[in-house]
Amino acid sequence: MTRPKKNRNVGSPPRFNSFKPVQVPIVKLEPVILSLDEYEALRLADYKGLDQADASELMGISRPTFTRLVEKARFKITDFLINGKSLQIEGGVVHFMGNRIRCLNCGLIIEQDINAAVLIRCPKCGSGKLQNLAEQFGHGQCCQGRGRGRSQNRGQGRGRGPARGNR
Repeated sequence: MTRPKKNRNVGSPPRFNSFKPVQVPIVKLEPVILSLDEYEALRLADYKGLDQADASELMGISRPTFTRLVEKARFKITDFLINGKSLQIEGGVVHFMGNRIRCLNCGLIIEQDINAAVLIRCPKCGSGKLQNLAEQFGHGQCCQGRGRGRSQNRGQGRGRGPARGNR
């Protein structure tokens, strides 16, 4: 029996969780699933340019585990690009350190600390149509018993799904 995975720290949820080639309906494409921890490993290594020791420390995992995540993520991104598949970012046992709120009216994306008070209105257009991206990935249950996150600190809901982000 394998040991259960511990939560891996992810800076913020991705702005978008689905990508595909243009002019091809997504239903006709084979999906490539990139987990949230693979996304974060790729972001830290290739976008931020961090060395593996620093990046693995930020994620709260060992350096060899970080290396495996980056290798898996690079293979999946390459498969998506070369074979014209769809790319879906979802799942994984993660804890978000930051959050993004998207206004569904004007498209503004607000970056905020994961423990910040929940926005009710968009600061740009005043709309109440806001999407909590961390909650979209099931954030909330990962914080139970940790004393971290909105559900623990503010006594509000526990997210909209399992901690793995599967929907």
